Amino acid sequence: MALVLTEEQSMLRDSARGLISDKAPVSHLRHLRDSKDPTGFSKELWHAFAEMGFAGLLVPEEFGGSGLGFMEAGIVMEEIGRTLMPSPFLATSVVAASALNRGGNAGQKSEYLPKVSSGSLLATLAIDEGAKHRPLQTSLQAVRAGNGFKLSGAKALVVDGHVADLVIVAARTAGSAGERDGLTLFLVDPRAKGVSIERTIMVDAHNAARIELANVEVTADCVLGEVDQGAALLDGVLDIGRGAVAAEMVGLSEEVFNRTVEYLKNRKQFGKLIGEFQALQHRAAELYVDIEITRAATMKALQALDADVAKAASAVAVAKARAGTTATRAVQEGVQMHGGMGMTDQFDIGFFMKRARVCEELFGDANYHTEQLARARGY
Repeated sequence: MALVLTEEQSMLRDSARGLISDKAPVSHLRHLRDSKDPTGFSKELWHAFAEMGFAGLLVPEEFGGSGLGFMEAGIVMEEIGRTLMPSPFLATSVVAASALNRGGNAGQKSEYLPKVSSGSLLATLAIDEGAKHRPLQTSLQAVRAGNGFKLSGAKALVVDGHVADLVIVAARTAGSAGERDGLTLFLVDPRAKGVSIERTIMVDAHNAARIELANVEVTADCVLGEVDQGAALLDGVLDIGRGAVAAEMVGLSEEVFNRTVEYLKNRKQFGKLIGEFQALQHRAAELYVDIEITRAATMKALQALDADVAKAASAVAVAKARAGTTATRAVQEGVQMHGGMGMTDQFDIGFFMKRARVCEELFGDANYHTEQLARARGY
């Protein structure tokens, strides 16, 4: 399949870019941070997102969504990356919607997916428990009790966890940390007895939360997928999230590149435009090539997800690893080429560096994914 956008996808990109660039430039993120906004994103803008059909992009048409694919979700994520727009789109419309659509039964889909599509329900996935992304190290316990389970444990770095109306929790119903068998996903009401949530504003001024569960009771109807067999479902959902984050980092990298090139064209030093110095031209050219290769890898991963999520793991790992290293390189070059002012908070380039660092860690950094690729090939 060609690594170019179709006419319909180009129209979607233009629509998303028009809304996001107009309503949520980088100054929007700065305002939310400086005002210590309790929500961390604009509810008004989220409603506008829903009205344009973005909230239900991956939701099947029978549940009120657009029924589009992961390539289209990646297009929207790339535009979000250009302006660093804080939004529940990743947690709710990509990750949680995919989990519900792929693992939910008829009743769960009917109850939650229309609300996701309308923008009235915010949901998130609670997976990581330590400083690094290690899904199989899940140790949060789910013990059978009556006709349901009791959940006990803690989750860290739960994206948009403080505003979620529904939390999809990965828990261990059998086995021990490190084993694939014994993982189960649960639908948990964050208002349930025993759930405590602490908002944690990340370095990039985006939202996350720590969630603790103390003997939280859930019924058997709250199981998403099959008991003890949640690893395969979780793998697919995480790969979908990784592809989306890779797309965001492509948009972030390209925006940093464009801002940096514009600065090179206008900044004078030693009586010359600094863009005339060959050393800086070479660095800019190498960065451009790096971004385009990463864009191709990310598009390939999203196409692979659309074709068959179960067979897309390797392509997604390549994309996420490359996107992380490319974004890191882009922001480091951007800050350095901007000179001392690039280090100041008054200048926007620093916001991109902070977001790149968080995206690199989210759902696994480059080291994690290169290790996964090596294991898949028997190394």
